[in-house]
Amino acid sequence: MMNIDTMQKQGQENLDVAMKSMTAMTKGFQDIAKETAEYAKKSFETSSAAAEKMMAAKSLDKAFEVQADYAKSAYESFVAEATKIGELYADIAKEAYKPFESALPKMTK
Repeated sequence: MMNIDTMQKQGQENLDVAMKSMTAMTKGFQDIAKETAEYAKKSFETSSAAAEKMMAAKSLDKAFEVQADYAKSAYESFVAEATKIGELYADIAKEAYKPFESALPKMTK
C-alpha cells in the first residue's frame, strides 16, 4: 500500500516526465515550422526566377524548356523536403518518448 509521500513523489515524477516529453515535442514542432518557412522562401525564390526566365525566353521552345526544368527541380525539391519533414516527425516521436522510456521501469515496480 502506498503512503501519501510515495504517491506525491510518484505524481511529481510523472509530471516531470510529461513536461520533458512536452518540451521535446515543442522543440521538434518549432524545428518543423522553421524548416517549412525556409522551404517556402526557397520555393518562392525558385519559382520567381523560373518565371523571369520564361518571360525572357525568345522562343516557345525555350519557354517550354524552362518550364520543364522548373517542374523537375520543384518536384525533386518537394520530395527532398517531404523526406526531411518526415524525419523530423520521427525524431519528435523518439525524443518525446525518451522520458517515458526511462520512467517505465520505475512505474512497474
